[in-house]
Amino acid sequence: MSKAKKTTSSPIFTMEEADGRTLRVARWIATDKGAKALPLLFFNGIGANIESMAPLAEMLSDRDVITFDMPGVGGSPDPVVPYNAILMARIAAILLDRFGYDVVDVMGVSWGGAMAQQFALQNGARVNKLILAATSAGMLMVPGNPKALMKMADPRRYIDPEFMRKHFNTLYGGSSNGSEGHIGRITPPSKTGYFYQLFAMFGWTSAPFLPFMKAKTMVLMGADDQIVPLINGKFLNMLIPDSRLEVIEDGGHLFMLSHVEETISALRGFLDDEAQEQQVAA
Repeated sequence: MSKAKKTTSSPIFTMEEADGRTLRVARWIATDKGAKALPLLFFNGIGANIESMAPLAEMLSDRDVITFDMPGVGGSPDPVVPYNAILMARIAAILLDRFGYDVVDVMGVSWGGAMAQQFALQNGARVNKLILAATSAGMLMVPGNPKALMKMADPRRYIDPEFMRKHFNTLYGGSSNGSEGHIGRITPPSKTGYFYQLFAMFGWTSAPFLPFMKAKTMVLMGADDQIVPLINGKFLNMLIPDSRLEVIEDGGHLFMLSHVEETISALRGFLDDEAQEQQVAA
């Protein structure tokens, strides 16, 4: 397995208006022009700013990567009124149109995995492949370890680095490799932003619709995830036709940080499969 290398690509940040929301958007432009693949639309986890997923985007040099901060998170202003997953999926589609991206691959992590499912169900014709990492079908899920969920509800995990270091393993499970880098990249969301993000998924579930998912799907889970237990990934895998389940052994909720090589290998193995069908003109 080749080692995952950080590319020299830097993101282009812009502030975009869409459906009355102002959002900070980041795009990484492919640097490997010889093998440009479909763009990747990425949905981040709850309260997570763009910088927290930057290391992943920097390693996918063969494709453009686009993501944005949810309202009240990172560099996006606070939301004035609540929103839901349907609205944010529509806004994501507007952003793709604005930057000239038609068909894309889509990836979501944790809360963002629910957004990725909603986007794929709502915009099936423009989704090539779907990657669901450390996520669930929403309301119909097996909850995580109560100790982890209590730590997750504590706002100090965003504002107190020592709190994060002390409770990292209890909160996320698995290996703590990469935790220092993650702590350094966190920007605390506003209270309004965090609450509205939670509220956006209130009562939401994809379960009745997943048997109709058309996109080729990979479910990527950590075996020791304390927030979204592995059983939730098996449930997604059972419901989504022809999906595959990949499990990162000793991986916690943040296995993308602690198990970079395994994660990149799984992503490339899935995204680059049938490469001839996915490649687009450079």
